[in-house]
Amino acid sequence: MTEREERGMKVIVAGAGIGGLCLAQGLVRAGIDVRVYEREPAADSRYQGFRIALNEHGLGALRDCLPPRLYRLLEAVTGPLVGQPRVVDRHLTELRRLDPTDGGAAADRRILREILLAGLGDRVEFGRAVTGYAELPDGRVEVRLSDGGSTAGDLLVGADGVGSSVRRQLLPDARLVDIPGNSLLGRTPLTGRFAALVPGFGTLVQGPGLTMLLGRMEFRRPPRLAAAELAPEVELPDTDSYLRWVVTLPEQLTGDDWATVRDLLLPLLDGWHPDLVELVRASDVVNSSPLTLRYTEPVPHWGTGPVTLLGDAIHTMPPSAGKGANTALRDAALLCRMLTDAHRDGTGLHEAVESYEHEMLAYGFAAVTESLERLPNFTPKR
Repeated sequence: MTEREERGMKVIVAGAGIGGLCLAQGLVRAGIDVRVYEREPAADSRYQGFRIALNEHGLGALRDCLPPRLYRLLEAVTGPLVGQPRVVDRHLTELRRLDPTDGGAAADRRILREILLAGLGDRVEFGRAVTGYAELPDGRVEVRLSDGGSTAGDLLVGADGVGSSVRRQLLPDARLVDIPGNSLLGRTPLTGRFAALVPGFGTLVQGPGLTMLLGRMEFRRPPRLAAAELAPEVELPDTDSYLRWVVTLPEQLTGDDWATVRDLLLPLLDGWHPDLVELVRASDVVNSSPLTLRYTEPVPHWGTGPVTLLGDAIHTMPPSAGKGANTALRDAALLCRMLTDAHRDGTGLHEAVESYEHEMLAYGFAAVTESLERLPNFTPKR
């Protein structure tokens, strides 16, 4: 029996985003020791983002990794994604319909993250970022933390997002590219007036000099009430349904707060349909923000060791194909399955990680390519 068989496998995850937490949930179910280190001071210390569309890969990954009771809760607090996306002009005159989607479910990123944190307890440590690592002679990895501490494990998974410190050390030549232009992310409480703007899967508004992408987040059940019934140990916030919108424009709008940025945007909507203008005017100042679009250029396989990458830490992509979060979740489920097999067999950790990396790089950068190909659909025409 090897030393690892005697002590069991230990996985260290850098980053408590949805990809890293999905992996952690799956590893806990498999009986694998996992520890997650997150740079943010608390789960609710910052705005978590907007509605995401979960496709078959994202939903399948969550079904595989979450305990059944938490997956049932997730189903209860997602929203429907139905109907063809449509393209309209600034007066809301329909121009065309886009290809139908495969369906799926709309999920609020904060609610999803809270569900993914449920039951992990002290396996997740906030305020302790992974800052670097060193490979040990016995094949394990020692991980350095921002508070001066350290820990060791059999595998370090960099799931620490676009600015990944793990990627910077593992792949110092990997290139992260900023996409020109400026995007603003807005969130407005859902009313009957605003719901009519998105009768189907989504609505793309093409106006002079800017575009606006609209998506509805309509909870099937109020999150707090659903949690109280289906998983009482989980506390979800009181969150009302909303409409998520993204404006893309060539120039940079800057300000000290969202109210300032919003007031700079409103004059650019002169002559637009009153419902679209009011949508921006009524936006939530806490849950709206500028949005920087980036992507990573493809990298060759780096040679497997006790460190690997997941999600935006390796294949950052713009949201134009709706695949960023879904690909991160797909990574998590695939790596979990590979590690679970290695844990069950007691051998083959290196081979498991290598198989994951080759498969992940293939579909991950294919998703980046597709996202870039679709980006012109959302780019304003001059």
